[in-house]
Amino acid sequence: MGIISKLKKENLLGRSGSAFPTGLKWEAVKNAKAKKKYIICNGSEGEPGISKDGFILKNYLGEVVKGVKIALETINNSCAYIYLRKDYFRQYEKPLKKIIGDSPIIVFKKKGGYLAGEETCVCEVIEGKSPEPRIKPPFPSQAGLWGCPTLINNLETFYCVAKIAAGDYKKTRFYSISGHIQNQGDYELPEDLTIEEILKKTGNWPDFDFFVHAGGGASGEILLSCELNRKIKGIGGIIVLNKGKTDLLALMTKWIDFFLAENCDKCVPCREGVYRIAEMLKKGKIDKKLLSDFLFVLEQTSFCPLGKSVAGPFKGLTTKLLNE
Repeated sequence: MGIISKLKKENLLGRSGSAFPTGLKWEAVKNAKAKKKYIICNGSEGEPGISKDGFILKNYLGEVVKGVKIALETINNSCAYIYLRKDYFRQYEKPLKKIIGDSPIIVFKKKGGYLAGEETCVCEVIEGKSPEPRIKPPFPSQAGLWGCPTLINNLETFYCVAKIAAGDYKKTRFYSISGHIQNQGDYELPEDLTIEEILKKTGNWPDFDFFVHAGGGASGEILLSCELNRKIKGIGGIIVLNKGKTDLLALMTKWIDFFLAENCDKCVPCREGVYRIAEMLKKGKIDKKLLSDFLFVLEQTSFCPLGKSVAGPFKGLTTKLLNE
């Protein structure tokens, strides 16, 4: 059985947050008619509070490279990039090159900030252009780097590919757990666990009233302690926050400052919407109706996932906690 069939059999979903079926993506790039193709292992990991890619690089560097090499063997006429955020690049450039050997894999230092986690934006950055997302379609599997079919997967996805190829895949995924807890860190656990089960299994179920920021550290969603009997969505981030001690205005300000700093300013809804929310929070008074309008426009009309993702945590916080 070939690797693509194995990926489909295991129903491996991409670990970048989009959860797109990995086997289908590999198949599309493999079957694309082109003289040149590219592979990108994206280890940009820009979400605040998320460190699973760093944990994988520290402990499973060989498996990551093996996953990329399997992609090279599967997709003809291809070469690859391992795209890393700056601190990971400094730490792992040399050991990566040693493991890579003479394989056609380039270790590339991240440029372009948070947005480079988006698949078309990472293509722009590697091409030396401004870090701005492209219109889709065409998708990277059709026209990615320099207009060629390009396979783009998260670093954790390539780790999983190596495990599947070796017959060692146990249907696990990595979770970054942080916040007001005792056992902060990164854990590899079954992918079908609920958030409640994850917190209890890692000894992180609080004995105080709390809520959770799940999925990302700026994007993601807000869940109350009674809503955790469900699997995590997006990337595997779980931030536990003490309900009685968390300054909600300060928390929202932290989020919007992040989105303001990482905004590419390409589209009006995101550029203006994020700015207006930041302006509102600076005044220290929240107009919930106006904020809801901003979030609706961001979610419905932003050009790329950054603007759309702003709405998630703000909507959850304002509807579930500010009403109390």
